[in-house]
Amino acid sequence: MRPATLSPAPSPAPTLAALLDVERIEQGLFRSVVTFDDPHGLYGGQVMAQALRAASCTAPRGFLVHSLHAYFVHPGDAGQRVVYEVHRDRDGRSYAARRVVARQGGKVLLNLACSFHVPEEGQDRQAGPPPEARRGQRVQTRAVGVEFRDGDPASALPSPARVWARVTDPVLDDPNGYAGMVTYISDMCTGLFRLADFDWHVQLTSVDHALWLYRPIRPGWLLMDLVGESVAHGRGVYRGRIFDESGALVAGLAQESLFRKIPGRRPHTIRRVPEES
Repeated sequence: MRPATLSPAPSPAPTLAALLDVERIEQGLFRSVVTFDDPHGLYGGQVMAQALRAASCTAPRGFLVHSLHAYFVHPGDAGQRVVYEVHRDRDGRSYAARRVVARQGGKVLLNLACSFHVPEEGQDRQAGPPPEARRGQRVQTRAVGVEFRDGDPASALPSPARVWARVTDPVLDDPNGYAGMVTYISDMCTGLFRLADFDWHVQLTSVDHALWLYRPIRPGWLLMDLVGESVAHGRGVYRGRIFDESGALVAGLAQESLFRKIPGRRPHTIRRVPEES
């Protein structure tokens, strides 16, 4: 324990692989390994990715995650560890299902359901080509170990809804590990301001988040294209597609979040950063 008279120094950001790792406490029970200071609280994408990591540790060998759905219940503290309780719902010949409950300080932070599948041979087609998007200026976010670039330089929105992302830290060398990193990235931006007027006085807090992994994802640049679908009754829904550099549609996502007027300005966590001359 630090002496009460000393102010603790900010903890340095870990690598992304270390941040998303979990340790096994006992059968079906896991705990996050490292923490770091984040003035904005515990990032939802981090909790989802850690929950998926815990579930992956119980999946049969050769089974790859293909979908997940998470409900955010309570906000968390980025400086405290999170405990993950994994429930084995099914272990079939080609599919396995898991449910994960994330808890911190006696409160449930998140409920996640995910499904794993043994890849099979078959047709491989996708609807439509990816949108044209060149990599523009850097986008600053609260993410650890990920580089973001503006994918829509002509947009006047302060927070881009079309963005390139690339994990820059060493990656976990397995498909489920990299899927966890994509899960971490997928909660970072929003497509709602391509539908509704941009306003700093709006609360955007994730309520639920779904991700489908269509094809294997390898390290490299990914294009996340997010489009608003509905804003009504204090909630907003947007959908997104994630492409790799070759144009393959590797994932799809959907999120519902709060879209609620607040008296003060919301934290400025995503912004374009002009390149140095």
